[in-house]
Amino acid sequence: METRNNHGLIQALLDCALACEHCASSCLKEEDINMMVECIKLDRDCADICTQAARLLQRESVIAHQYLLLCEKICRLCAEECSKHDHEHCRQCAVACEECAEACHAHHEPINQD
Repeated sequence: METRNNHGLIQALLDCALACEHCASSCLKEEDINMMVECIKLDRDCADICTQAARLLQRESVIAHQYLLLCEKICRLCAEECSKHDHEHCRQCAVACEECAEACHAHHEPINQD
């Protein structure tokens, strides 16, 4: 598991985290913030999980590729929620989350509980 081989995946994770942070911040400025609560929550969770996944990959953690299962799940949940809203920041976030979910799916490993 070399970091160089994970460069594209790490970039997708960081791009997703940034899109989620931007979406959450933008959602806080929307007129009906109550409609955006679930989106904001998932944006924040997704940003945190993607950032941590990038860190684990960068440091070549033994659990990095297993952690990508969780990352794929939160990305898909966030994309689904963002797709419900008609805001450009939500649309951009949904796209970034879908791309990240696919990248995680292509690189994750099953969780081993040795």
